[in-house]
Amino acid sequence: MSWTPSERVPFPLALFLVLAPVVYAMIIPGGWFPGRRAVEFPAAVREPAIDAPQTVAPGVAAQVRAGGGEDPFRRVFDAMTADVEASARRYPHRVGIYIKDLHHNLEWSYHADDLFPAASLIKVPVMCGVFEKIHRGELSLNSQLTLRRRTRMGGSGSLKWAREGSSYTVRRLLEKLIHESDNSAMMLLIDEVGMGYLQRFFPSMGLVYTEIYPDGLRLTSGSVRYENYTTPREMGGMFEKMYRHQMVDQFASELMLDILKSNPSRSRLAKELPVGWELAHKTGLLRRACHDVGIVFSPQGDYVIAVLTGRNQSYTAAKDLIINLGKTTYKYYRQDSGLFVKARSAAPVE
Repeated sequence: MSWTPSERVPFPLALFLVLAPVVYAMIIPGGWFPGRRAVEFPAAVREPAIDAPQTVAPGVAAQVRAGGGEDPFRRVFDAMTADVEASARRYPHRVGIYIKDLHHNLEWSYHADDLFPAASLIKVPVMCGVFEKIHRGELSLNSQLTLRRRTRMGGSGSLKWAREGSSYTVRRLLEKLIHESDNSAMMLLIDEVGMGYLQRFFPSMGLVYTEIYPDGLRLTSGSVRYENYTTPREMGGMFEKMYRHQMVDQFASELMLDILKSNPSRSRLAKELPVGWELAHKTGLLRRACHDVGIVFSPQGDYVIAVLTGRNQSYTAAKDLIINLGKTTYKYYRQDSGLFVKARSAAPVE
């Protein structure tokens, strides 16, 4: 049947023919609708390259913005870490770095989750484990521990020359542990609290990759079957917990920082430390690994810095790298730094 103009179209059908195109245009993705935007599809997400260095932690960028503008300190921090990264990239051996400004909550890292032999850095979590025992009431700073043949160990420290049967307070042993990196003091403390206890305690401190084994404490220059590994980020995180009084309790955190601050070592990070600044730190040196981790207390704020190196051909070169990296950060945190003056002048008035 054919349709002629004289014939009328039923009203419902006519209404449908008129409205259908309009409704279709309104409802399709990207179609027109009052106040409606076209549908946007996110760009493809790409995983970073495996060897790409991490820079600022996720979410930090949002934390440093105030009033819609970028914190001027962020520009200073980025300039500093760019210099640090340039030095790290030129180093021919393994290096991992973790830096965190404890006031602005800015952090930067370079291979900070890589594993390195802990060397004497392992003495810091051992100290934390001893303070946890004190916190539980199972030990006291005044408890006397006696040097035995099984706890005597060579290497760093003066206790290796002490007479068997000599007694020392826990506090004195903790000071020797950090100030002299005394291996016999470490063995005395481990013998008292127990290796198994420390292995169980480490994860409660947030140490996922840092482990302690008797084999890893050996002073051999060759490889060992069970190495005591750690990472720059985990070591730096331990120091931050002390700073924020979150390591065991406030008393323990403050006393541990005092012991670390009074470390007489003037090497590595301490070598170029400006006069009047404070540094709470611990070094490590063993099996081609050379490290320094600490908190720098500066006029422009306090920050954590952890530098771990490995597979070194020369300990001297590794120490020089750590000295220079520390010096770079000191330059940016100095009171008279032109960058900091610029940042202060650009800061919004509250």
